[in-house]
Amino acid sequence: MENSNYAELVALVEKMPAFPKSVQRVVQLTANLEVPAKDIVQVIECDPVLTVKILKVINSAFYGLSHKINSVQRAVVHIGLNTVKNLAMGIAAMGMLKTSNKAGFNPSAFLLHALTTAAISRKLAERAGLSQQACGDCFVAGLLHDFGKVVFAEFRPEGFKLALAKSKEENMPLHLFEQEFLGIDHAEAGALLAEKWKLSELLIEAIRHHHDHPDNTFGECLFAANQISKRQRYGDGGNPVTDVFPETVVNRFGLSLEALIDDLGNLDVIAQEAELFIKP
Repeated sequence: MENSNYAELVALVEKMPAFPKSVQRVVQLTANLEVPAKDIVQVIECDPVLTVKILKVINSAFYGLSHKINSVQRAVVHIGLNTVKNLAMGIAAMGMLKTSNKAGFNPSAFLLHALTTAAISRKLAERAGLSQQACGDCFVAGLLHDFGKVVFAEFRPEGFKLALAKSKEENMPLHLFEQEFLGIDHAEAGALLAEKWKLSELLIEAIRHHHDHPDNTFGECLFAANQISKRQRYGDGGNPVTDVFPETVVNRFGLSLEALIDDLGNLDVIAQEAELFIKP
């Protein structure tokens, strides 16, 4: 990426709104490993809207827990403090989406793609034997993997609109035309946004490289989930192309894209639950 384009991207990311004060405080507290979990729980519980949304996600079919959780404290016990923190940030980020933009980018369709990718990514992480925390992080990575598109829709709508149209017309990956019309792509924008929000290096790199052929289990789960959501037409992230699984992903799951979809069973339940979640 040229220095001028990179500098412009950094400037665009800096224009994105900050997290709500409660989420900012959670980020600050979790940076100190000696802070008691109860202090962080207290901050979240003092934000009733955030609390309701976190519990709604955790108890939904697209998150996939087998038992109901009724408090943030119980959520920390069952899925870990770091996962709760990352969920809070992911949910807060989704709350920044505006209902319309000059690029003609559909926020509801985008959110449906993000939520289903998140749920499938977590499902695949469980299947791959990752830890509970890593499974939770896979959910957040799926939720935020395309969030750089929100930066473009908000601050570079003209160029992004051209990229969306050209991608659909040529049936080629959107990020190629973002580079053509914007000089940068949404993966890099999303990674810089994740850095601004002080997400973990694992999440930052997963977002930055979600179009590359992944070389680790975490990245392979995100890559596969993204393709599955696109193939199933769950929402629309603006990219018409579903990539075939590279050899690393086939080897990870022992199945091709189509075979893995069949093996995962009825994924429409996840999409239906996500649709209910994004309704006002």
